[in-house]
Amino acid sequence: MGTQFSTPFHAVGCSDCKVPGLLGFDFTMAFQPIVDIETGLPYAYEALVRGTGGEGAGWVLAQVTDANRYRFDQACRVKAIELAAHLGLHQLPDCKLSINFLPNAVYRPETCIRATLEASQRFAFPADRLMFEVTEGERVSDTQHLKNIFAEYRRQGFTTAIDDFGSGYSGLNLLATFQPQVLKLDMELTRNIDADPIRQAIVSGVLLVAERLAITIIAEGIETQAECDMLRSMGVRYFQGYLFARPAVAALPLRP
Repeated sequence: MGTQFSTPFHAVGCSDCKVPGLLGFDFTMAFQPIVDIETGLPYAYEALVRGTGGEGAGWVLAQVTDANRYRFDQACRVKAIELAAHLGLHQLPDCKLSINFLPNAVYRPETCIRATLEASQRFAFPADRLMFEVTEGERVSDTQHLKNIFAEYRRQGFTTAIDDFGSGYSGLNLLATFQPQVLKLDMELTRNIDADPIRQAIVSGVLLVAERLAITIIAEGIETQAECDMLRSMGVRYFQGYLFARPAVAALPLRP
C-alpha cells in the first residue's frame, strides 16, 4: 500500500518511542474510566495525553507537527501501555485500555502496529485488551486508508471505536463507511438529555442503528445522575464522565 505522506517512512519500534528527545517534547498519560453501569466495574480506561508539568491535552497536541506526528502517535501507544501495565490495569477483569490514534499518522497499519505489539509483549499487557479510538472530527482524505487500518486492527484482535460521535462533520456517513465495534456518543448529544426530547429522539435513533449493527454504545461526558438515569432507561450500559471520575495522571480513578 502506498503512503500518502511526503516524508520517508521508517517504522518505529517500542524502544524508539521511549526516548523523548527523539520526539522533541515529553508527555505523560491521565486515565479516565468507562464504567459498566450494571456491575459498577470499569469496562475500560481511556488514556489521555498530559504534559509532564501539568499541562493539558491542548498543550501537548500543539507540539505535534507533520514532522513528528507519526512518532507521537507511536509514542502515545507505548506510553499508555507502559503506564497501564505499571498501574495493574491488566489485572482488572476484562478491562480494556483505550488509546486514541491519529489515522493521518498511520502509514501502513500492518507495519505501524509493530511498536504496539512490542510494547504489549514487553510490559506483559494482553494485546486483546487494547481498544483504539478515532475521533469523528478527524478529517481523513483517504477513506480506504482508514478502512485498511480498521480491518488490520480487528485482524490483530484489537477493539475499534469511533470517538466523539455526534460532534464532527461526518456523522452517519462515517458510520456507514466504517463499522467499529464501539461507538462513543459525544457530550453534545448527552448533555442535559434528561430534559431534552430532541436529543432523546436522536440518541434513540443511534441506539437502534447500533443494535442492528451489533455495536456497543458508550455515553461520554456524563456529569449528572439525571443524564445517567435517562440514558440507562434508553438502554445504554457503558458510561464515561465526571459523574464517575475525572481523568487522573498516572492513576486509575473510579468512584463507587
